[in-house]
Amino acid sequence: MQHLTDAGQQAVQHIAARHGFSPDAVTHMLWSVWNGNGSMAQFSHWEFGGSGQWMRGGMTMIGDMFNNQLKGRVDSLCSELSQLLASRSDLVPPAPAAVTWWPAWMGSPNATGAQNNTRYAYFANSRRLAVDTGGDVWVYDTLDHQIGGFSQQQGAGGGMTFSSQYGTVNLGSLPVVLRNGQEVQAAPVAAPAPAPAYSAPAFSTPSAQASAPPAGDAGAIFAAIERLGELQAKGLLTEQEFSAKKAELLARL
Repeated sequence: MQHLTDAGQQAVQHIAARHGFSPDAVTHMLWSVWNGNGSMAQFSHWEFGGSGQWMRGGMTMIGDMFNNQLKGRVDSLCSELSQLLASRSDLVPPAPAAVTWWPAWMGSPNATGAQNNTRYAYFANSRRLAVDTGGDVWVYDTLDHQIGGFSQQQGAGGGMTFSSQYGTVNLGSLPVVLRNGQEVQAAPVAAPAPAPAYSAPAFSTPSAQASAPPAGDAGAIFAAIERLGELQAKGLLTEQEFSAKKAELLARL
């Protein structure tokens, strides 16, 4: 179990009194923000509405999704803890040199997390994402995604998704560059074989080649363009794919 220093416990007491949360809840959130390198947090505590995620300068999600007052309090708490960790080094005992599960050359991640038997480490500067599923370590190229959070679907066929400026994206849509330290030539490729209680995501993108509406049917053509726009807004079509298909449909008027 992780422990705070005496200075860390004292800081937690002051922050808990100021924000109206218990010291236990603030300690839980402090470690969540610390595990996210001060910029992200994945947490699960009843005082914060259950499970949720926080990203500095970005989103705040809590289980009690319609409780905007609580969401604001959680965001304020996480922001203060992030600033505290950035300015103080005496809150957490020095950790022994750890052996990382991702390739050592990748350095320190911007964020780490774990769900079920899957863990991840995100490296924003090098545009890489390492995912460990049941002992297999996969390194993905994150392309131009600015990742803000991760979620693992539960149940059979579940997989990992992440949120970026393009919306919610399936992990399997990213190119794989390494598997267990070995270079993967083809990209994108199928995601790892499922480990127990986890089904690895498979590469899957929507087809923009759906059957075209009849020429001259303006209503059907505009409906098809609207649907393509929704797919692009979700990050499932590129701007080039959307523009090309839109031009093709408009030519049928």
